[in-house]
Amino acid sequence: MAERPPTLSGPYQGYYHREIPAEDPELTHVGPGTPAGEYLRRFWQPVAFSHELADVPLALRILGEDLVVFRDHSGRVGLLEQHCSHRGTSLEFGRLEERGIRCCYHGWLYDVDGQVLETPAEPPASTYKDRVWHGAYPTREYQGMVFAYLGPPDRQPALPIYDVFDLPGYQLVPGRKHVLPCNWLQSKENAMDLAHIVFLHTRISGPQFTESHGLLSTLEWRETPTGLMTIEPRRVGDNIWLRTIDFILPNIHQFGPTWENGKQEKYSNRPQHTIWSVPIDDTHTMNISFMYLSPDEAADPARVERIRESFGQTDDRPYAERQRVPGDYDAQVSQRPIAIHALEHLASSDRGVIMVRKLLRDGVRAVQQGQDPLGLVREEGQVIPTYCRDWIQRLPPAATPEADEQLLRDTADQVVADYLAGRPVTAGAGATL
Repeated sequence: MAERPPTLSGPYQGYYHREIPAEDPELTHVGPGTPAGEYLRRFWQPVAFSHELADVPLALRILGEDLVVFRDHSGRVGLLEQHCSHRGTSLEFGRLEERGIRCCYHGWLYDVDGQVLETPAEPPASTYKDRVWHGAYPTREYQGMVFAYLGPPDRQPALPIYDVFDLPGYQLVPGRKHVLPCNWLQSKENAMDLAHIVFLHTRISGPQFTESHGLLSTLEWRETPTGLMTIEPRRVGDNIWLRTIDFILPNIHQFGPTWENGKQEKYSNRPQHTIWSVPIDDTHTMNISFMYLSPDEAADPARVERIRESFGQTDDRPYAERQRVPGDYDAQVSQRPIAIHALEHLASSDRGVIMVRKLLRDGVRAVQQGQDPLGLVREEGQVIPTYCRDWIQRLPPAATPEADEQLLRDTADQVVADYLAGRPVTAGAGATL
């Protein structure tokens, strides 16, 4: 990590604080051969929605690599290096055919695995095409999302299937997709930064989501088999509302419905979105998600769009409005294109951010040592538990504010213990304490 500048100890000392240290390359640089880049390449990453693959190829940039994704006329999905191996013309202008994609310039035809099938300008007896391969990556389609594996071919893992992907009574559909002009880590750390929910989304900007929020003194974080979860116990009248948010290694987070108000009892709730923060390069990030719809929601296009909408996640509002009512986009992007960790002064409320960085650093270093990082799945079809839930039960306040705060903590501890042990969570989870 970069060396910290001196800590200022008096008024008007900006003169001594002008030099900007370097970013933390171990976690923020994502190109080929970089520590974080090689770590992220060990996992399947979403690169597009299936509905985006139409009658022309889609050019994209992922982890600092220029690529093209397409569906050929036989229905197969290919992900190839963008520039033709012959003379470098971009395959985004290629023609889709039954057996792959044909370059517009000289007609070289590529299969989805990178095999050169035809070189029309060469003599009929030429074997040149048999001696050249084009760079390609494996792809998988799942529920309207196209995933790609950009890592070493001999280390390809299984595509992870999380338990929320098959929730009784809910439909899994493509969610939202937008680009942030900042480093991927800024977007991902935001999910475990509980204090920002209380301030940015409630006190500073007004209640962007719900007026109920947790006590800062009761906010907690806990490691899980897949990463990290937030623990947010809240008091809503006679109810205790325990809200947990998932961070799933390496770059996924899940949060519950933003319209939840904690007033109706329930033992669980589906996530609103499961979001991947996929690095485009060091200074741009694609957030892309699944979302979960009830039958009533799925039948109402307006409700679907309200669930899909991303207030505060983009710069699509006037600048003056964003200054007065900022959102996550403004907070994250204004940290600089790559946040400078050496300039931060992390406090106790930043424990979630500290834990995320440690988990990621452990994963990066595991890959460097030739090991599988935490969160990698080797068994095809394995269903992986997740921990994003809203648990709301009637449990009247204790006699004093101090005792009630302890009741919130104890209830949260018991319910989370049940989550992690895979035990059913019922009304008795909190009431027995």
